[in-house]
Amino acid sequence: MTGVVSIIGCGFVADLYMRSLQAMDGITVAGVYDRDATRLAQFCAHWNVPEVSSLQALLNAHPRDGVVLNLTNPSAHFEINTACLDAGCHTYSEKPLAMSVKDAKALHQRAHDAGLMLASAPCSVLGEAAQTLGHALRADIAGTPRVIYAELDDGFVPQAAYKKWLSESGAPWPYEDEFRVGCTLEHAGYYLGWLIAWFGSVRTVVAASAETIPDKEGNGPFAPDLSVATLFFENGPVTRLTCSIAAPHDHRIRIVGDKGVLACKAAWDNSAKVTFAKRMTLRRRLMESPFPKRLKLAQPTHPKVKRWGAAAMNFMLGPAEMLDALRENRPTRMSNDFALHMTEVTLAMQNAGETSGAQAMTTRCDPMEPMPWAM
Repeated sequence: MTGVVSIIGCGFVADLYMRSLQAMDGITVAGVYDRDATRLAQFCAHWNVPEVSSLQALLNAHPRDGVVLNLTNPSAHFEINTACLDAGCHTYSEKPLAMSVKDAKALHQRAHDAGLMLASAPCSVLGEAAQTLGHALRADIAGTPRVIYAELDDGFVPQAAYKKWLSESGAPWPYEDEFRVGCTLEHAGYYLGWLIAWFGSVRTVVAASAETIPDKEGNGPFAPDLSVATLFFENGPVTRLTCSIAAPHDHRIRIVGDKGVLACKAAWDNSAKVTFAKRMTLRRRLMESPFPKRLKLAQPTHPKVKRWGAAAMNFMLGPAEMLDALRENRPTRMSNDFALHMTEVTLAMQNAGETSGAQAMTTRCDPMEPMPWAM
């Protein structure tokens, strides 16, 4: 893989991208910009990458066969993504694309009209664990999938020592932004991306969300810290997805099929074990095998990144896929439709509240082509 990226925003998450970039041969950084000059200098010195003095200067100098990474705070995503697209730049945005479906659709239309790629994190769908599960589904290992339970609960975060959470180059974890944006917008995409890649469009979202811990530190208002959704796919099994920063840590996904259960316990680990537990009857008891079989793909798959903090993810798989698509003159798996649909579903969960009921989705997305090594 080869290509060039430019980076806008060098807060906490930017270090995870740079850490991942070290594992990717041939991708270089053309320039980095952040509105905080002190933070910009600190980041660029740590990673030995060139700093740029203004957003416009970065966009003017960015190679048009490269990808701009928008790693700013979510509240700035719409503005920055708009500027990138207006400058003619293929854009990879941290989640979400925008804070409203209206703005996300406007970005999608802008990218379409300009013939540009507009992708959204997360990209763990391109990782080994997600691709292994996808291969198992295509191979009918568990039989027809009937229901999926997916959990993205992160523990009682408001009591965590989050003021001690610093990135490699010294950026603090932005707890106020995290609490204001909410764990659903921040995290639901990790499993939504997998699900949409496997099954395509969600037809209807039935969800509820709430703020269960109102006295979080910082200046509110704060977003819901719990959401529970039932997702009805156009061509897939009914799925329950939970997100919270209150319930005990649980990142499992379980796909219940006619023959047994496919499972993975770690959404944030590209190399997490994927298992299949065959269903059986022992005397009069129906059960899944207590000795599940581990499923593996042929190696190698993709460059891995060692664990740092809570994650062992390669954050550059998405930008690398876009660069490969540009070089190979093909559609990217991280498509504009994929980004928009994932944003709409996530916002439906986030904004559900107590009484929203069923919400029909207005956007569509085809299933994602698997990676070549997962065929």
